[in-house]
Formats: sequence, structure tokens, C-alpha cells
Amino acid sequence: MKYRVVVQRLAKQDLWGAYRRAATRAPVTALRWLDRFERALQTLDERPDRCPLAHESAKVSVDVRVLLFGRTPHVFRVLFTVTEDSVRILRIRRAQRRHLTRSELEETLRPEDDE
Repeated sequence: MKYRVVVQRLAKQDLWGAYRRAATRAPVTALRWLDRFERALQTLDERPDRCPLAHESAKVSVDVRVLLFGRTPHVFRVLFTVTEDSVRILRIRRAQRRHLTRSELEETLRPEDDE
């Protein structure tokens, strides 16, 4: 079964923010990185359950999974949920950052219009 991968607004902001920071130092490398990252997100269209539950999953009533992308020390955590037919990318954060709080998770889990 193929899932539709939906990158939510906050996750898009996270990704573009990381890209912009990298592009100030190395624009060509940053563009290649962004392309690889977006391709990694699209791999969630098949078997998103291969990714483990995120630590944050214990804070809410839905399963929040995590896909890791990158190499140390530049690892990113992609937090997402899976429904019957789609994967919702909630947030993209540096692995070194603290985990999302319950209120931050609840904010990201609110339904939003698909873009």
C-alpha cells in the first residue's frame, strides 16, 4: 500500500529554515542536501511503520514515529504520524534539540488544511 506523504506547515518551516542556514555557507551543497532530505521523506510512502516510535509518543494518545536523517553531528529527527492512507510529517528538528513538549505536540497534531 502506498501512503500519501503530507508535509505540514510547521515541518515545512523547519526544513526551509535548516536549508536557509546551510545555504548561507554552502549554497550548492545545501541544495543537494535539501533534495536528499525531500527524497528521504518520500520513502515514507511505503512502510512508514519501519520507523520506531518517537520519545514524544508517550506524551500523547497517538503514535508519533521518527525517521532519522543525516550524519553525526548533523542528524535531523522527522516526527510523523500514520493514518489509514497518509503520513503526516509534523516537525523536523535537529537531533541535538530537546524533545517536543506535550503542548508543542498537541499544537502540531491539530488538523490543518492539506496544502
